[in-house]
Amino acid sequence: MKSARRRSRELATQGLYQWLLSGSTGSEIDAQLRGAQGFDKADHAHLDTVLHGVIRDAATLSADLAPCLDRPIEQLSPVERAVLLVATFELKNHVDIPYRVVINEAVELTKTFGGADGYKYVNGVLDKLSARLRAAETQTPRT
Repeated sequence: MKSARRRSRELATQGLYQWLLSGSTGSEIDAQLRGAQGFDKADHAHLDTVLHGVIRDAATLSADLAPCLDRPIEQLSPVERAVLLVATFELKNHVDIPYRVVINEAVELTKTFGGADGYKYVNGVLDKLSARLRAAETQTPRT
């Protein structure tokens, strides 16, 4: 069974995919997501924070990602781009979520919604990004 947080990330990814392709407003996307299957099982507070936070901070999040990418962010698939924006937002704004969890969740989202090997790219990008955004955490030895 999926956790409420996982479901909120799935819905945020779907909403951001729609935002990237259609340019719909956050409010329009939010209204549509509320009718989505599984919405009742999502962590609504986390979904709202991530969806609206990514839309609000998209330019800054994209700039944070740019040094870790091998091409301009606009050239990524919409799924990979949405997942990377969600993960970047969480790495920056939810330090209560361990960076390994953020990466794992992003990989799982990419496996669910993306192309065959997209998850490998997402994993590599987020490894680089987490080393920059969470240096102290990534350098702590595992116990």
